[in-house]
Amino acid sequence: MTGNDTELEAQIAEWRAYMLRRRAVSGADVDELEDHLRERVADLTETGLRPDEAFLIAVKRMGRMDELSREFAREHSDRLWKQLVLTDEDASAAAERRRGLLVMVACAALAVLAVKLPALFGLGLDDDPAFYVRNLGLLVLAPLAVYFAVRRKVHRGTVIALVGLFALGAVATNAYPLDEDSQSIVLTSIHLPLALWLVVGIAYAAGEWRSGQKRMDFIRFSGEWFIYFVLICMGGGVLAAITVGTFNAIGIDAEVFISEWLVPCGGAAAVVVAAWLVEAKQSVVENMAPVLTRVFTPLFAVTLVAVLVAIAVTTNAIDVERDMLILFDLLLVVVLALVLYSISARDPGAPAGFFDWMQLALVVSALLIDVLVLVAITGRITEFGFTPNKSAALGENLVLFANLAWTAWLYWSLVKGRKKFARLERWQTDYVPVYAAWAWVVVLVFPPLFAFA
Repeated sequence: MTGNDTELEAQIAEWRAYMLRRRAVSGADVDELEDHLRERVADLTETGLRPDEAFLIAVKRMGRMDELSREFAREHSDRLWKQLVLTDEDASAAAERRRGLLVMVACAALAVLAVKLPALFGLGLDDDPAFYVRNLGLLVLAPLAVYFAVRRKVHRGTVIALVGLFALGAVATNAYPLDEDSQSIVLTSIHLPLALWLVVGIAYAAGEWRSGQKRMDFIRFSGEWFIYFVLICMGGGVLAAITVGTFNAIGIDAEVFISEWLVPCGGAAAVVVAAWLVEAKQSVVENMAPVLTRVFTPLFAVTLVAVLVAIAVTTNAIDVERDMLILFDLLLVVVLALVLYSISARDPGAPAGFFDWMQLALVVSALLIDVLVLVAITGRITEFGFTPNKSAALGENLVLFANLAWTAWLYWSLVKGRKKFARLERWQTDYVPVYAAWAWVVVLVFPPLFAFA
């Protein structure tokens, strides 16, 4: 047993003694909590953290589910924080961090290569934009899957599954005869990245996709990845503007470099870099999820209520043309993502409060808008028949309706004290495969079903 292992066992022993001493808790309950703690520590050490760091973060996260762990973290916060910040890294931990950085750099370079290599075969951004419309998600997400596969040391069976699913997406998007102005190519370009993002989730979970905890961790990762990606893109936009202005000042046109190299290559690399930043941030005890959800949940709730009031006052029906369908579906997806992110950030052991009522209002408002969209889509299909766009929108809104309806019921039961938060969390993690299945149906089945129109 190494020194780190000995120290970790001592920390767990102290935690266990605390649990048994403070309250009348059975040994079996403490054993169950200890198993959960060890599982979290193991997951965190696989990302490159030292065992003592992993223990501190695991205790902090368990404090969201268990009051005793929360008290332990609170009473030991000063000592634990100093230990986290001031303890020197051992050689193996430092080496693992360097390895993680090298893997990130290599996968980011692979992403850059993926978006520029097709140009050597006459498939540049200007030569064949339809190729990038179909394949952009494939090109930038495959290196991200490689990053997690290497970092998590996934088993051969998981690697085969990942390769097979990405190959399936590549065949579907390139073998089908999709015209540039067809509805099918638009649907494929939207749904293939979603399907492949959930494939990345399999790599993130090291193949343990059946674990509800792993799925919730991936949901939390997705939200934080999006935040980092947006921040990187904003910084990249500033860099591009400064570059153009600076070179224009000396009589050199840099727009070609910006459009053909900086933007596509930087965006592709940012997909991997953002993931690495999320992983590196795990050594920080607090995260940004609670703050963001409490800022945006009221704003979106007010916006949706305003939309419903406007529809009621004006009696205007929802426009179900393609652009409007995409807009309303995007709104519902953003609301659902906000709900998922809020659930991932909520303290499971906390009693229902005002914020849960706000979440319920948000979900109910989104549900009502979804019903109005479904009514409008059904009316247009009845009048004009099925098209790829309307059929996809109908299916997506039905999928969202099922989730939102049951989520609203679970939130209502939560605020009334009838059900525990764990039921709501489990429902969301169990529903993730439904989104993946629907995305693959649109990519694989819809084009031939509608004669590639």
